[in-house]
Amino acid sequence: MANVADQIVSALRMAGIRYLFGMPGGGSNTDIIEAAARCELPFVLSQTETGGAMMAGAQAELTGCIGACLATLGPGAAALTNGIANALLDRIPLLAFTDCLPESATVMQHQALQQRALLAPVTRWSARLTAAEPAAVMQRAVAAAYGPPPGPVHLDVPADVSDAAAAELADVPERFARSTAPAAPNFPAAMEQQLRRARRPLLLVGLGARDAQTATALRVLCERHGVPALVTYKAKGVIPDQHPCFAGVLTHGALEAPVLAQADLFIAVGLDQVELLARPWRYSQPLFSLTPWPLDQHHLPVTVELAGDLPTMLEMLDALLPSATEWDMAAVGDRARAQRTAMQPAGEAGRLWPQHIVDAVAQVYRGAQVTVDAGAHMFPVMALWDADGVNRVLISNGLATMGFALPAAIGAALLEPAAPVVAFTGDGGLLMCLGELRTAARVQARLRIIVFDDQALSLIQIKQVARAYRTASTDTGVVDWVALGESMGVRAVRADSAPQLERCLVETRDHPGPVLVAARVDPGPYQAMIRALRG
Repeated sequence: MANVADQIVSALRMAGIRYLFGMPGGGSNTDIIEAAARCELPFVLSQTETGGAMMAGAQAELTGCIGACLATLGPGAAALTNGIANALLDRIPLLAFTDCLPESATVMQHQALQQRALLAPVTRWSARLTAAEPAAVMQRAVAAAYGPPPGPVHLDVPADVSDAAAAELADVPERFARSTAPAAPNFPAAMEQQLRRARRPLLLVGLGARDAQTATALRVLCERHGVPALVTYKAKGVIPDQHPCFAGVLTHGALEAPVLAQADLFIAVGLDQVELLARPWRYSQPLFSLTPWPLDQHHLPVTVELAGDLPTMLEMLDALLPSATEWDMAAVGDRARAQRTAMQPAGEAGRLWPQHIVDAVAQVYRGAQVTVDAGAHMFPVMALWDADGVNRVLISNGLATMGFALPAAIGAALLEPAAPVVAFTGDGGLLMCLGELRTAARVQARLRIIVFDDQALSLIQIKQVARAYRTASTDTGVVDWVALGESMGVRAVRADSAPQLERCLVETRDHPGPVLVAARVDPGPYQAMIRALRG
């Protein structure tokens, strides 16, 4: 006889989930893990609850299917919050299961938190699974996670429910299908007129456009009409960096301002306000928003917002735009290259500059799947790493949390074990999720963990310096990364110069497991980079 845990795992299987991640407790978690083993759904033990959520979230971004993670009650549920919040703000479908006390123990207070109330603000739906209708609850959970928009769902699972006998599970939708999006609406007449009159329309491409069909339609549109496109961090690769219509990266900073100022019309495709820097929008041109799901946003002064099937709306757009625009595409390319140059300021002679690290890694691992942590190092990585496909660069953008790159890289590496995955992280970010080095070693993930080792929280220090504050409070101190990595079962090397870094990367290129490369970086160029990027 199947139990409720079997029903949960069957639902996960039918939803296309490849792995289950987490740091379990001794309650319903163990029933779910055992049911996963019976169903041959691999469980990966993470060292942190948030790390498990990041691993699951990365797989969801790459596969388009839901990710799944679990944690115990009390401290486990509380520690899971950051990983769930990342999924919420980056629109990632995720199911998070937590142990909870049974109904008969409601008078108990040990490890008892109002977990649903705790997680409700960072989830699309939070519920308590019961033995009465587990199939219906799982169906609703899958539907809520897929959205639209996609996002995290939380389920409390009491131990007296997970091991209860249950019937077979009813069908659960396998994937989030584009057909579930609203049908493409007609363009208003006034919008059609403005599109026909546009001479320098500019595409602003965001996270909602990260699927192969939309990306192909966007590239065709750009090429056919001579329309440049700015892409957000999450949309990097939708229009490849080396594409002739690539105009740069959109953060709502200063670097892309000259391109934005030249446009006479903005067409946002899948752009979500969560992707932009929190500062007032400075442009007065009309802004049309084409989005796969309705946006509850007030940041951008949208002239018209249309929610529906993006490829269909792009076909409609293709029929309305002028056959040729007034953009000088050669000048657009020059400007994009100038943006890259601005993100490569000189540092101290003889030292390893941030851009040296990106360039050296690209020489050995060009085209690799990449994950990027929050911190000063992300600016040169996101500006200089050439992305040539959708979701080839994963980053926590909406939440912009540190401690993302390593666990996300583990999740990505498990999907394609033969291909190396590169995780760019700062030393501060890696220290936040250090235990996941052991996870990487345990699953023998083929990772290349590139640590920008500057012994400080450099991004915060730049802000401290700008306000004439002391910076000692954000010094992280010296870490022996080689000894630390090796103690975790990870091959580790250190580089203090560009030639040494190149040798380290080449010598470890064929290593079958994780490699930690500690690059002693000169943080000096960061200040000029941030000034160029944000103004």
